[in-house]
Amino acid sequence: MATSVIRARLKLISIATRSFQVVGAKRARISYPRKHFSCQAKFADSGIDGPPSVRVVSPTLIAAEKEEAKAVLTLFLKKQGLSNALAARVINKSDVFIDHLVSKLHSVHKARYLVGRELTTLEIRDALIPYLEVLLEEHGDIFISVVENFPNAPDIERAPAVTPLISSVVDTRKLKAMDRVSKTGPAGKLPPHITYLIDLGMDLEQIKVVTRRFPAFAYYSLEGKIKPVVEFLLDLGVPKADIPGILYKRPQLCGISLSENLKPTMAFFEDLGVDKKQWAKVICRFPAILTYSRQKVKFTVDFMHEMGLSRESIGKVLTRHPTIISYSVEEKLRPTSEYFRSLGVDIGILLQRCPQNFGLSIEANLKPVTAFFLERGYDTNDIGTMISKYGALYTFSLTDSLIPKWDFFLTMNYPNSELVKFPQYFGYSLEERIKPRYARVKECGVKLLLNQVLSYSDLEFENILRKKMNKKKLQDTA
Repeated sequence: MATSVIRARLKLISIATRSFQVVGAKRARISYPRKHFSCQAKFADSGIDGPPSVRVVSPTLIAAEKEEAKAVLTLFLKKQGLSNALAARVINKSDVFIDHLVSKLHSVHKARYLVGRELTTLEIRDALIPYLEVLLEEHGDIFISVVENFPNAPDIERAPAVTPLISSVVDTRKLKAMDRVSKTGPAGKLPPHITYLIDLGMDLEQIKVVTRRFPAFAYYSLEGKIKPVVEFLLDLGVPKADIPGILYKRPQLCGISLSENLKPTMAFFEDLGVDKKQWAKVICRFPAILTYSRQKVKFTVDFMHEMGLSRESIGKVLTRHPTIISYSVEEKLRPTSEYFRSLGVDIGILLQRCPQNFGLSIEANLKPVTAFFLERGYDTNDIGTMISKYGALYTFSLTDSLIPKWDFFLTMNYPNSELVKFPQYFGYSLEERIKPRYARVKECGVKLLLNQVLSYSDLEFENILRKKMNKKKLQDTA
């Protein structure tokens, strides 16, 4: 950012800081009609009175971050189709919203500020752009009004006046892109890159969906962009049949330079411990892994180090469950780890065994499962033991899996403590494994531990039944 711009603004900082301290605290408490505007400024829980952007972060850094936030918002608006002039016009009317974006940075990265570490430009972009995307999706045509009028709810009656500013521009771009991918030439043929994608296995409707979501895809050249990436994926061992799905999920891959971005990013992950022989599987599982910034990845890796994982363990987690890179550390990983820690769970072990847990919602997924077991007589120690033994326990649906299996368990004449010993019970199919195996046990008239009923192969299970039956005959004849 320009040093001259920052210096010019510093003269106002002493006044702005005093007013921002008072107004900022009030602004954080403003409530908005949910249907009009549902986001509120969040400040870091620093343990210091007042918003950290005033009390913790220096005025010089605040000024610099405002310029960064303006640059991010300008870039975002231009990506939506606004011209330089229109984007500048919005920025000039949005000082309060810029302050809000800075406070958002301090909320997301509060740990960094408390130890005195400044954010990089990419870290700022990684924090703000997803947030802006959510606001755009939520408010649509009145997004510009939301930005310019923050924190006041936009006047819905006037919303049509701002619609052409962004919605019509975006729609025009999409229409042009859609026309480009579906329009046939003089010979009645589709463009070469579209024909190539269809030969690869994508159908035209899929290509249209991708283009509607990501209009830039329509303009990628065949020889310069699409074909090199496809051939690169094939060389990695990605099955040809999987490539249409990868491009459908993450068309942005075709816009990334192989030599300057994709290959260096892969080398970076390999240095973190990702198994280079498993790249095909990693990319099929989560194509977006190659589109995240190194700063975002490092933030996640630092968190896993903090939880006690070794380099080798982190590499295995990234290889098996690369989606973890998409989870926000401060808004998802850390709160989830604190929740499981309250149940007595070793977070490092849980991360290694079942990182999927950390993508679940605490309110919608975790707390209902905990309440389910508490209501059935288990205490938090029991639940902590169960999740420690079987990390996937919380990933099952309450209505479709846990409740039906619990109801059947009540008919099996086992004490509740048997599930604490063998929570893996909930991982087996009720119709294909649990019911048939238990029916076989009853038929033989013997008693087995729950893990003996379910965890052994069919041959081992029959051998155990035979031994139990023989032992029972000997006891009956004695």
